[in-house]
Amino acid sequence: MIEQRYRWKNKHLRTHVSVLDGETSPTILLKNATYLNQTFRKWMKANIWIYQDRIVYVGDNLPSHIKNCEIIDCTGQILVPGYIEPHAHPFQLYNPHTLAEYASQFGTTTIISDNMPLVLNFKKREAFSLLRDLRNIPTTMFWWCRFDSQTEILHEEETFSHSNIKSWLEHDAVLQGGELTGWPKLLDGDDMMLHWIQEAKRMRKQIEGHFPGASEKTLAKMMLLGADSDHEAINGEEVYNRLMQGYMVSLRHSSIRPDLPKLLDDMKRLGIDAYDRMMLNTDGATSPFYEQGITDMLIRIAIEKGIPVIDAYNMATVNISRYYNIDHLHGNIATGRVANINFLESKENPTPVSVLAKGKWVKRDGAKVEGVYPSMDWSEYGLKPLELNWHLTMDDLQFSMPFGIKMENSVITKPYSLSIDISGDELEMTHDESFFTLIDRQGKWRINTLLKGFASKLHALASSFSNTGDIILIGKNKQDMLTAFNRMKELGGGIVLVENGEIVCELPLPLGGIMSGLPIEELMIAEKTLFAELKKRGYDFNDPIYSLLFFSSTHLPYIRVTQQGMYDVMNKTVLFPTIMR
Repeated sequence: MIEQRYRWKNKHLRTHVSVLDGETSPTILLKNATYLNQTFRKWMKANIWIYQDRIVYVGDNLPSHIKNCEIIDCTGQILVPGYIEPHAHPFQLYNPHTLAEYASQFGTTTIISDNMPLVLNFKKREAFSLLRDLRNIPTTMFWWCRFDSQTEILHEEETFSHSNIKSWLEHDAVLQGGELTGWPKLLDGDDMMLHWIQEAKRMRKQIEGHFPGASEKTLAKMMLLGADSDHEAINGEEVYNRLMQGYMVSLRHSSIRPDLPKLLDDMKRLGIDAYDRMMLNTDGATSPFYEQGITDMLIRIAIEKGIPVIDAYNMATVNISRYYNIDHLHGNIATGRVANINFLESKENPTPVSVLAKGKWVKRDGAKVEGVYPSMDWSEYGLKPLELNWHLTMDDLQFSMPFGIKMENSVITKPYSLSIDISGDELEMTHDESFFTLIDRQGKWRINTLLKGFASKLHALASSFSNTGDIILIGKNKQDMLTAFNRMKELGGGIVLVENGEIVCELPLPLGGIMSGLPIEELMIAEKTLFAELKKRGYDFNDPIYSLLFFSSTHLPYIRVTQQGMYDVMNKTVLFPTIMR
C-alpha cells in the first residue's frame, strides 16, 4: 500500500501541527533539557515537546495545552539522540528482535542490519513480512541488500537473481547495497553487480564496501565503481587512505576485531582530527562482547581516547544519519525527528539511565521497562525447529582427502598436507587435528576433510549454525560425532558437544537451526559455557562462533569448505567437489 511508504500519514502530520497551535496536547514534555544540538555543535537548553513517536518542537516555549501530558523536569540530566548501529549482523545466535530489545537498554535505538540470513533462509515473502512486523517494535530497523552469498553456494544465480536483488533494493527499509564481499568479481568485470550498484545509486542508497587490506589503487577503483564507505581499516594508515579516497570510514570494535582503541591512537599519531566522515560500529559481535554495552561502549572508548565529546557522540548519531540520508528522521534532537532520546547522568558517561525509543520509555531511571517489545511468533516467517528427515551413518564419515585446512586465527584457514593416519574411527589427543565434515541440511551432499588448530581434545561438536545453514561436524571420535549430530537433530538445531557418548554442552537454536529465542542476557551465559568447554579442549582463538560461521566464507583467504566443495579463494577454483550421498 502506498501509505506505507510514508513515516506518518497526512492526518498524523496535521495532528502534529495542531500541537503547536495549542489544539492538541503533547504526550511528553521535557522541560529544562540540556541537550546536544548538532547544528550549533553545542550543549544547549530547551523544552522538547513530543507527540507519540515524534518530536514536534524544540525551543524556549512551553505548550499551552498539557492535558494528559507527561511532564518531566530534565534539570541535571544530559540528553543526546538515540544511538545508531550502522553495521549489525543480527543473527549471531541471537535474533533481530532480541538484539534490538537488549541494545535499547544501552541507548542504541536504530539498527542497520545485514539481510544475508534472510536471503539464504527465508522465502522473500516471509522475509518482507518480518521487516514489516519489526516496524512495530520501539527500535527502528533498517537493512542492507547483499549482492552475493559470501561463499560458493549451489544455484547462487537463483538466490541472488536480478528480480530478488531489485525487490530488496526497492524496499523502503533498505538503505544500502552491500557489504561488497564479492568485490573481486566486480573488478573482474561482473556487470550485473555493477548494474545493481548503479540502481542503488539511482535510488539514493549507499554502497558499503568490504575491502580488508585493499591498496590505495584498489580503494580508488572501488570508489569509481560506486563504493561509499568501508569498515575494514585495522590501523591509522588504512583510515587515512580511505579518507583520502573520499570514503565514509566506519571504525570497528567487535568481538573478532576489537580495533577501536588502536585506530584512535593511530589517528592521533597521524594528526587525523576531523571526524565528520567517521562512524562507529560493532560488526555483529557475539553476545558476550555486548555485556558491557553496545554503541555506548564505543562512545566511551572514543571519549577516553581524547576524541572531543561532541564528535564522539556524532560518530554514533548524526554522522551516520547524514550519511544514510535519514537525518530528517534520525540522529539528532530537533523538530520533526523520531523521538529517540537518551538521558545521561553526565556528558562523559554515554550509558543512559533512561531511554525513549519512538516516544516510548524502554528504560526508566536505570531499570528496563517490561512489555514494550511484543513477542514474536517466528513460525509465521517459516522459522521452525529443524526437521532433518535423513540419517547420518559411519559411511558418511570416511576421510581420504590428501590435505586439510589449518586455522591461522579465528577465521583464516590455509591448506596443509596430512601427515597422520586418518583411516581409523578415532584420532589421537596428542595433536590438534580433527575430522571435519560439512553436510547439506537436506542430506544431499557432504565433504570431509581434516581441520588443524581448532582443538586438540574435542571428541565431537555438531552445529547447525554456519554461513549457509548447512551442518558442521568436528571431532576426534566418529561415534561421538554421530551422537552429537543426533542430539542436535533432536533439539531442532543447535550446537552440541559430546565426549565419550555423553553430552557435555548444548546450545539449542530452535529458530531454523540458526538462532536462539533466548534473551541476550541468557544467551550470554550459554555462550560463555560453550566457550569455556571448547577452551578446555584446546580452542585458543578469540571467537568460536565466528569460526563456525566463516568456514565457508569465501570473502576471506585462503581455503574454504563450501557447498560446491573445497574452494581455493585466491585462484577462484574448486579443488575437490562435494560428494553426493
